[in-house]
Amino acid sequence: MNKRRFVFLALAMTAGVAVAADVPPAAVDIPAGGSHQPAVAVLAGGCFWGVEAVFDHLKGVTGVVSGYAGGSSQAAHYEMVGTGRTGHAESVQITYDPSQISYGKLLQVFFTVAHDPTQINRQGPDEGTQYRSAIFYQSEEQKRVAEAYIQQLTEAKVFRHPIATKVVPLPAFYPAEAYHQNYIARNPGNPYVVYNDLPKLSELKKRFPELTKGR
Repeated sequence: MNKRRFVFLALAMTAGVAVAADVPPAAVDIPAGGSHQPAVAVLAGGCFWGVEAVFDHLKGVTGVVSGYAGGSSQAAHYEMVGTGRTGHAESVQITYDPSQISYGKLLQVFFTVAHDPTQINRQGPDEGTQYRSAIFYQSEEQKRVAEAYIQQLTEAKVFRHPIATKVVPLPAFYPAEAYHQNYIARNPGNPYVVYNDLPKLSELKKRFPELTKGR
């Protein structure tokens, strides 16, 4: 189901966030080490519009780009990715200051409000492998933290259903077309955004007020 069709099935699936108890912080994390050098995380959790907006509202995040990961550069175009046959997942590339926010904290937000990690190849009204849940790691440290966190949440039975998120290496990230960037800020009245994405921002401010930028 393509998000551009604005199906009002979204009314029954609003934010695409799993029904769960409070999601605890990651017990295993990457130490900040006092470095202010920017770090990068790439995550996939359904339509990149809402996921981008969630992370763009976090303190310590200096930039978020919507794009595609998991497929080849030749097929990294929205119309092709939308077929679900290119191997890509709609993803976001998050640049952040690890002295202000950690990789583990980004993952906590990812599992809490950015999407429903128990959905397989779908989020809300969107269906297809391009909407899968994935953590694309770029180092052994990121892989270690991501796998440990999924194990931690699974053992704690935080979610009612098994976590479907895959932890896989990042071959490359391809930015999406310009009209997808900063989409929610530019289109707050879009029906899809109203029913599927704005609730995520409300949930972010409610659950992580100390992390949310003052805007």
